[in-house]
Amino acid sequence: MIWTNPAETALRELQQAPLVRFSVLALSSIFFLVDPFAAIGSFLAITGSFDEQRRRRMARKAALTCFIVLTAFALGGQYIFQMFGIKLPAFEIAGGLILMLIGLDMLEAKRSPTQEAHGDTEEGAAKEDAGIVPLGIPMLAGPGAISSVMVLVGQVPNLWNWEMGAILGSIAVTALVSYWVLAGASQVRRVLGDTGIRILVRVMGLLLVALAMQFFVNGLTDLGVIPRV
Repeated sequence: MIWTNPAETALRELQQAPLVRFSVLALSSIFFLVDPFAAIGSFLAITGSFDEQRRRRMARKAALTCFIVLTAFALGGQYIFQMFGIKLPAFEIAGGLILMLIGLDMLEAKRSPTQEAHGDTEEGAAKEDAGIVPLGIPMLAGPGAISSVMVLVGQVPNLWNWEMGAILGSIAVTALVSYWVLAGASQVRRVLGDTGIRILVRVMGLLLVALAMQFFVNGLTDLGVIPRV
């Protein structure tokens, strides 16, 4: 008789539940692409002359902008697909390629040009209020995060079900954590250090590359190029 650990069995059954599996996929793909830890350096550069209260207000506006933009694309994603006649496999492949490029940049511990273009930090530092642009868009809610949300929404049969709830919940959690990270950017940087942040970004980049490959494979499978296992 083979003895099995009840806790391990329960955990395995929980991981196999469709809701848990989809929720983990949604949260990880959205959070890794928003990646507030990698934005700490730019945030501190932009808000270097601000007091603590104004810095928190800027972080709140950036997180709220990220939430609104990603939620808008989540709710309107299916209509965008229908409007332009885009099929899910095509977007999965395109989204996978974008995620792959961002993930490869993250493996080198640097921001992708789709998340932060050259000069965005300097331009933001010159603004009185950079919470919406460039902090909210594109540093947090960039093309990669939007693409990920669109791919996830493409797998949802209709707007009013638990999968959409998981996507919207993942966006809300990501925006909330982004606010905490940016509002306490000085403390986070002091605790983790530049080396710790780079290691964290690289780990997230590795996981993002794996997600990108999964999106790419899903697209090819849906097109019939790769046989479904």
